[in-house]
Amino acid sequence: MMNTQNTDQITVFKALADSVRLDIIEYLKHTDHEVSCGEVGKALNISKTSGSYHFKLLQEAGIITTRKESREKYVSLNSKTFDKYVTNFYKNI
Repeated sequence: MMNTQNTDQITVFKALADSVRLDIIEYLKHTDHEVSCGEVGKALNISKTSGSYHFKLLQEAGIITTRKESREKYVSLNSKTFDKYVTNFYKNI
C-alpha cells in the first residue's frame, strides 16, 4: 500500500520526466521573480495549449506556484518541493 508521501513523490518525478517541463524549470531557475506563463512560453517557443498542459502538471506536482491576476497567470519555482522529494530522494524510500 502506498502512503501519501510516495504518491506525491511519484507525481513529482512524473512531472520531471519530460524535456519541455525540464526546460520550463530551468528557465524559472534563472529568474529571481515570478514570470507570466506567456513569457516562459514565448522564450521557450511553447504553444499556449502545450504550455497550459505543462504548467498544470508542474503545479499539481507542487514544483511551481501560480498566481492569477486578471487574465494572466504568473509562475515561480517552489524549491520546497525539490528539497522534500528530490534532494533527499534516497532518504525517503
